[in-house]
Amino acid sequence: MADPLDTKVISKLAEILDKNNLTELEYEDENCRICLTKEAPQTLAAPAFVPAPQALPQVAPSAPVAQAPVAQAEKETAQDQDFSKHPGAVKSPMVGVVYLSADPNSPNYVKVGDSVSEGDTLCLIEAMKTFNPVKSHKAGKVTNILVATGDPVEYGEPLVIIE
Repeated sequence: MADPLDTKVISKLAEILDKNNLTELEYEDENCRICLTKEAPQTLAAPAFVPAPQALPQVAPSAPVAQAPVAQAEKETAQDQDFSKHPGAVKSPMVGVVYLSADPNSPNYVKVGDSVSEGDTLCLIEAMKTFNPVKSHKAGKVTNILVATGDPVEYGEPLVIIE
């Protein structure tokens, strides 16, 4: 067990917080709970309308889920591939919820087949009520979008593939 006042533990947690660009880190064991937070930089003003994650309809387990055959095939193909080491993968810079557009009534920032320039916004990640833009790291063509609006994402998870 760590002594709650052990500065080495606190320093190591602070180092992890900074190194991974996190805004909050919590450590807990049987008798100790340490929570470190820092204010996230405001890189983008929140949209006037904050999209709420869409609730999925409840379907009875015995009922088959109907999906368009092409969309289902594309999704299965994307899931079968490991894009984490793809050179064109744009990865999530943080843990949060992804949004492909500024609000539900706006078109997505990008779609498969779009040409993008370096620095173009591809999506937003909401973390702690702050919307953070995810920008293209290179110019190219969007060949795959691996997430949907409302999906929770992890740090380093591939979001979009640009070739």
